[in-house]
Amino acid sequence: MLRISGIGLAVLALGATGAGWWVYQHLNGNINSVSLDGKGGTEKADAFGRTPINILVIGSDGRTSSEDCRLGGGCAQTGVQSESGSNADVEMVVHISADRSNATVMSIPRDTMTRIPACSDAKSGRATGGYYGQINSALQYGPACQVATVHQLTGIPIDHFVKLDFAGVVKMSDAVGGVSVCVSDDVYDTYSHLKLAKGAHTLKGVAALEFVRSRHGFGDGSDLGRTGTQHLFLSAVIRKFKSAGTLTDPTAVYGLADAATKALTVDDALGSVKKLVGLALDVNKVPAHRMTFTTMPTAPDPANRDRVVVGAGAKELFAAVAGDRSLTAGASGKSGATGPSAKATADAPAVPASRIAVTVENGTALTGRASAVARALTDQGFSPATTTRNAPASADSTSLTYGPGQQGEARTAAEALGLPTSHLRQGTARGLILVVGGDWPSGTTYPDNSPSASADSGTAVPNAHAQTADQAKTCAPVSPYRTVKLDGIPMTPSQAYTAAKGVPDSDA
Repeated sequence: MLRISGIGLAVLALGATGAGWWVYQHLNGNINSVSLDGKGGTEKADAFGRTPINILVIGSDGRTSSEDCRLGGGCAQTGVQSESGSNADVEMVVHISADRSNATVMSIPRDTMTRIPACSDAKSGRATGGYYGQINSALQYGPACQVATVHQLTGIPIDHFVKLDFAGVVKMSDAVGGVSVCVSDDVYDTYSHLKLAKGAHTLKGVAALEFVRSRHGFGDGSDLGRTGTQHLFLSAVIRKFKSAGTLTDPTAVYGLADAATKALTVDDALGSVKKLVGLALDVNKVPAHRMTFTTMPTAPDPANRDRVVVGAGAKELFAAVAGDRSLTAGASGKSGATGPSAKATADAPAVPASRIAVTVENGTALTGRASAVARALTDQGFSPATTTRNAPASADSTSLTYGPGQQGEARTAAEALGLPTSHLRQGTARGLILVVGGDWPSGTTYPDNSPSASADSGTAVPNAHAQTADQAKTCAPVSPYRTVKLDGIPMTPSQAYTAAKGVPDSDA
């Protein structure tokens, strides 16, 4: 997701500087794409005709080049691998809501045991009839197999995938000028080679790769702890992309776009700069405080203590993502409804607000509710002919009634107010009448009162370790356990940092 956003913003900036057609064609030629063959399912549009986007972001552990071997190690015996020798070291389902108001990034631990479906990879020729195994092994049968496996496990339709290798992480962190992170204590992961003193750091190149690969330095010293630090890292990249001045230097912008397009493998539907730019614009609409990072709840695998299986709460999390429900407090939830009225409104073209007058009725016992909502509408450009009055009777639920042929007007008004289409009614008389009910006691944007949508991100999905991308002061928690070894002696990452005085820090 972040690499796509970077590409899109960078290409737009380059276009504004007149970099020209050559740059566009060059970046287009960098992109490597493969087909998903429909194995991830298909997203359905909401009642307004808007479609969510689900992307599987894959971090490959493959040593498919000499540079990957240098960065990741492990090539002494096997040498450079083919693509079919890769596993999915990182798997994140990125969900962008249909209304582009929120996003969820859900990590799936690579040690998860699940059923791998029957797959065949046209590129490598490898095929499997299906088996029970570690989820990350599906990548050996191609990215489409990895997508199919995640779709089968979660029930979430996966429209796209983005794959990045070791070298790609290094290039991207350098291209953005480094990524700011914080660690709660001194840490030395003798496996990933990450060595940092307590506090804040700006990581580039290899240091950034060491941070996102560290699974012994943080949390409980497992892959579950690593997903948390990856979320912190990606949140920092998001904030950097959104900060003022990040993409104002044309030279730096070109470097970012060039590095990003060279680092990625994507599905065919994202296989051009134009398509990536469109997706980037959608991603960029989501504010940082509405981007929630979370991890699939797990339980120990009864057959192998070093592996995990789907845990309590995971099905609820999968359903929230598949149902387009935000995990952020105050989210509008899925704005969809069934029935002919909702479908007709969704199919109708929106009408400019300036051409729409709404009669706002106060159906509550609270003074001034109709005036507050009407003022919010006129502030958004609705007709000055918008009026207010008391409803003929109290109303428990808010409703918007529209006349024959006024579906487009109703759609525009509902979108402006955040009102789900389940609250829209077609009447027999011309005009739009909004009755503000007892379910909308304050504010000028309709609140979603369903428990799953209004719950705080930390409680909506128990055991999912949810956090939002705007939490800039959060430090990665260094593991208090003896998860590393130095000279054959087990010790904590902080003890290893103190003992390894001769080893330079990663950001030195």
